[in-house]
Amino acid sequence: MATVETHAPAGAPTLRVAPSILSADFGSLADAVAQVTPGTDWLHVDVMDGHFVPNLTIGPPVVASLRTHSDLFFDTHLMITDPARYLEPFRDAGADGCTVHVEVGETEALCAQMRDLGLRVGLAANPDTPFEALEPYLPLVDLVLCMTVFPGFGGQSFIADVLPKVARVRRAADAAGLTLDIEVDGGIDERTVVEAARAGANVFVAGSAVFNRADPLEAVGAILRAATDERPGAPS
Repeated sequence: MATVETHAPAGAPTLRVAPSILSADFGSLADAVAQVTPGTDWLHVDVMDGHFVPNLTIGPPVVASLRTHSDLFFDTHLMITDPARYLEPFRDAGADGCTVHVEVGETEALCAQMRDLGLRVGLAANPDTPFEALEPYLPLVDLVLCMTVFPGFGGQSFIADVLPKVARVRRAADAAGLTLDIEVDGGIDERTVVEAARAGANVFVAGSAVFNRADPLEAVGAILRAATDERPGAPS
């Protein structure tokens, strides 16, 4: 199982692309992951329950099966109404970090449960959920995921109106001395990643823009290069 440091040392957070298996060929999932592995150290795993979002995806058995084929960090996004029930099964299946939605409620208890389980702690917010809903929990988490589409389906268009919220999360984290990963998910490609990086995001979930390309590995590299060029202090 991959390991990622919790609350990384001070300095600019690492820029990374997290390919989303939601857009991969589930009939050849291990092969799809192997294609992108040389270009990343994170894999984004979308879990949907048909209640919190109108779609169903995968459960712990698929994560456990995939874990036997990959040492990447499994960034597991739980779009489900009862995450407390499933955090331990996903941890046992091989998830390295779990992200729950602030809209579900019981956020402080869920963060504590993830921490006790040894998971990296993530908190997500839908596009129309305000910064103020996230703000009280920033000291409790390692990652904040600002959805740049409404969750439930891949292939949606990027919602640029979320970017001011991304910027507020980054400013608040910096002001409090927190080295948080700020992740964006939805409609990310070589163009939209530029806007997200400028706003302060450093983890970029990309599904269709990776796995729907002829060369998924090159697609990961192109997205990461575009983000790197926008990091403050990057050579002009």
